[in-house]
Amino acid sequence: MPSLHELVRAHTDLVEDDVAWLQLLMADWQILADLSFADLVLWLADREGRGYWAGGQMRPTTGPTALVDDVLGTFIPTGRRRMLDEAFTTGRLVREGDPEWRDDVPVRVEVIPVRRAGRVIATIGRNTNLLGVRTPSRLELSYLQTAADLTQMIAAGHFPLSDQRSDHADSPRVGDGFVRLDPAGRVVYASPNGLSAYRRLGLQGDLAGLVLTDLTRELVPARRRPDEETLSAVLGGRDGRATEVGTEEVTLIVRSIPLRPQGERSGALLLVRDVTELRSRDRELVTKDVTIREIHHRVKNNLQTVAALLRLQARRTGAEDAKAALEEAVRRVGSIAIVHETLSHAVEETVDFDEIADRLGSMVVDVSGVELPVRVVREGSFGKLPSEAATPLAMVLTELLQNAVEHGYSDQEVATVEHSGRVVVTARRIVGRLHVVVEDDGRGLPDDFDLDSSTQLGLSIVRTLVESELGGVLEIGPGSRGTRVQADLPVD
Repeated sequence: MPSLHELVRAHTDLVEDDVAWLQLLMADWQILADLSFADLVLWLADREGRGYWAGGQMRPTTGPTALVDDVLGTFIPTGRRRMLDEAFTTGRLVREGDPEWRDDVPVRVEVIPVRRAGRVIATIGRNTNLLGVRTPSRLELSYLQTAADLTQMIAAGHFPLSDQRSDHADSPRVGDGFVRLDPAGRVVYASPNGLSAYRRLGLQGDLAGLVLTDLTRELVPARRRPDEETLSAVLGGRDGRATEVGTEEVTLIVRSIPLRPQGERSGALLLVRDVTELRSRDRELVTKDVTIREIHHRVKNNLQTVAALLRLQARRTGAEDAKAALEEAVRRVGSIAIVHETLSHAVEETVDFDEIADRLGSMVVDVSGVELPVRVVREGSFGKLPSEAATPLAMVLTELLQNAVEHGYSDQEVATVEHSGRVVVTARRIVGRLHVVVEDDGRGLPDDFDLDSSTQLGLSIVRTLVESELGGVLEIGPGSRGTRVQADLPVD
């Protein structure tokens, strides 16, 4: 299905500010659909005047749908829907006297003009399935009256509000708890769910007739409620924002939408949601994240201790082969420690591998026994990688850089004053794959080199990690001057 931006660019003359207004409206129009018990369709006028494009669709959660099929992206030519033509032309709300029949279902249709900066930039078709209509309860009457107020605000350009959106994960919905206030902030009506939320705070009796700000001050300790200005503005219905209030056991999110159908504030709609369990899970996740970061920190410390012990052993070892092997082990342990150190500071179990790659390049150059000046340069970006991929990739990169530096520039004739050693690490992410190339300008591979028959421990580690651990493909061959190693890896 096409997106709103795609439809706007392809078929309309709307500017970016108009699109931003429509996106803000669509972020909140679930509220209107639920209060109206109706399906909503956003219609955009074609730039050539040929008709109208459906740019968005929303179904109610409080009643039966009137539109079984999706209409997003469909086109209606001018003249086929009189109400659409009239709403765009006159800028007024248009209602049809008789219902339309769709698949044996009577549907009442209304068209609401969407106004911004004095212009009608779109319309909203409101489609109500009349099979679900019955004698309305007080709850439904309150919903419909509030929907009528919001409708007038949309037509006048007073809604949506820019302060708060309802498309966030924890934003309260109409069904969570509905409270209607008068201009003085007194409760006119509260839905059963809205009343239950306040009873969980400790309310005895009904909400109707109470000043919500005064009641909240009585029920909620000062340390668990917002500042007085926010409390009065939100719970008094004067400002379109959301805030949290609660006790030690209960947490509520309260969102206020001031109602101005005639321009002056006539009251407010408050949506209330009990988020006690959600906040409890948030605290558990925070505790878990802190614990995981602490574990990574301790693993890093332990690895550094192991590296220090290996380094001490290398210094006490007389055999050169044993000393070289221990020094290689120090570098391998150090590369894993760098990953855990990065994860110990990360909020999520992913790491920015660019930082790790740069640190590995510096570490390899610093501890190498090569006397020639060698630089490790990174081009491109690895991006963020999960920890389970970052650790083996760090090992692979360490081995490749170590081989490039020690074997590529071990001969004094390889570099001169004019030409210092240069190892380039190139990283590119393309369609779910990570391409890593390590290329040096050293003396290159031996004439008889064969990866399959190589007995070097470093290359064996690299090949095992790339092909088995990371599920990738490894290639080693001559580069433009020295040696070129390429690893092609799958990434999420």
